[in-house]
Amino acid sequence: MSENRTLNIQMCVSGAAETDFCNEAALRAAEAIGQAIAKNGCTMLDGATTGFPYWAAKGAKQAGGQVVGFSPAISEKEHINWYHLPLDYHDVIIYTGFGYAGRNLILTRAADAVVVGCGRIGTINEFTHAFEDKKPIGVLTGEWETDEVVKFVLEHSHRAEEMQGKIVFEEDPEVLVKKLVDIIRQEKLTGGPATDVK
Repeated sequence: MSENRTLNIQMCVSGAAETDFCNEAALRAAEAIGQAIAKNGCTMLDGATTGFPYWAAKGAKQAGGQVVGFSPAISEKEHINWYHLPLDYHDVIIYTGFGYAGRNLILTRAADAVVVGCGRIGTINEFTHAFEDKKPIGVLTGEWETDEVVKFVLEHSHRAEEMQGKIVFEEDPEVLVKKLVDIIRQEKLTGGPATDVK
């Protein structure tokens, strides 16, 4: 496959919709994640929700990027009135109609990679979906517990070696996204996993 071909990279941002336990730095980091995704020419995917993903979507749009949301709702009306979720900062919202659990699977399946930010159980759910599908995963480290929870899960999974070279822990949003892009590019161009990304 030619290395000069344009790669369409879709990157999911996963994080808490309710961010009371996150600090302001987490939301600034989310915005920077979205901006980095856009600047790297990738399409951002998220759960069409509030909180961490919302700020990432805002950052992506500010940087001129494209954002596609996957809603748990069956329609725009249900999205707004039942789930109380936003419409702004998205170019397209896909109404899955499968609730949060089903939405999470469809969202991660549609992505080439998943970024894990400050999150709760839904974020860990999306992380495990990405792990099972062997997607490249970027874990944003910071003053929150999510990165430590992911490390704990990996250490006790007895399967972490399956994802060697595909999970990146990084504090800098721009570096994190760049590392994921490099992993995805190598996989798409060579058909094999990246092994030289640290």
